Amino acid sequence: MTDLADLPEFLAVAHAGGFRDAARVTGKSASGLSEAVRRLETRLGVRLLNRTTRSVAPTEAGQRLIDRLGPALSEVESALNVVNGFRERPAGTLKLNVPVAVARLVLPKIVPSFLASYPDIRLEVIVEDSFVDVLAEGCDAGIRYDERLEQDMIAVPIGPRTQRMAIAASPAYLGAAGRPDHPRDLLAHRCLLGRFRGGALTSPWEFEKDGEVVKVEPAGPLIVSTGGGMDLAVAAAKGGAGILGLFEAWLRPHLDDGSLEPLLEDWWQSFSGPFLYYPGRKHLPAPLRAFVDFAKAARW
Repeated sequence: MTDLADLPEFLAVAHAGGFRDAARVTGKSASGLSEAVRRLETRLGVRLLNRTTRSVAPTEAGQRLIDRLGPALSEVESALNVVNGFRERPAGTLKLNVPVAVARLVLPKIVPSFLASYPDIRLEVIVEDSFVDVLAEGCDAGIRYDERLEQDMIAVPIGPRTQRMAIAASPAYLGAAGRPDHPRDLLAHRCLLGRFRGGALTSPWEFEKDGEVVKVEPAGPLIVSTGGGMDLAVAAAKGGAGILGLFEAWLRPHLDDGSLEPLLEDWWQSFSGPFLYYPGRKHLPAPLRAFVDFAKAARW
């Protein structure tokens, strides 16, 4: 009889494409995962993964096993979570994958009260701006904006339903370079940009006023990675390096204290707030069900 504990570890390695990446996702050691796969292959008498120095890939037999195991293990997990639902308080781990803006602007308003309400739930938050397959990454759910939602997922609004992108610069920069009167004037200014993990820049910048939409592709002296690198961009903007475009809520403290001044405010474009998305399972894991219900009831 195959040790059933080896099966999800085999799936984790196959989905991650390597032992080290699987170890990062599962929190287990790469050597332990390697031993689990070796043990499973020995017991089944067939190679399941082709290994190279850089990655692993399933053999034909391994792929057949993956195709059958995924639904089967999901059913086992659902069955166990039905039992968890009978507990007085849901327990277990909830793993979310969210972008930096959500970690900074949305979750701080819900996480403390959620954890206080469910002390037996352990919340793990993976923060990254790239769009990922949450299930393959070992997460229960993700939070993204509507244009980046995966298909075949259930989406629940979370956070403010309307947000805006703002642009701003320091008084020192504006004193030296002048203020733009129209979005196209930004082409003559020094602008600070971000770059997504996939390589694309956070441009063009899009503006809207009275039904007119204007897109400009600004340039400037600084490009930072989106997410954590944006703190450097904010500091550079406050230091007079140029004009910065970012979430209004992210810039609001600096606008309120005067270290940055808003520009072209009547052109700022609104967009829909983020969504919590998760697979449409019949029985959700109890921690995820608790979080979904909590997000639905939260006031923003």
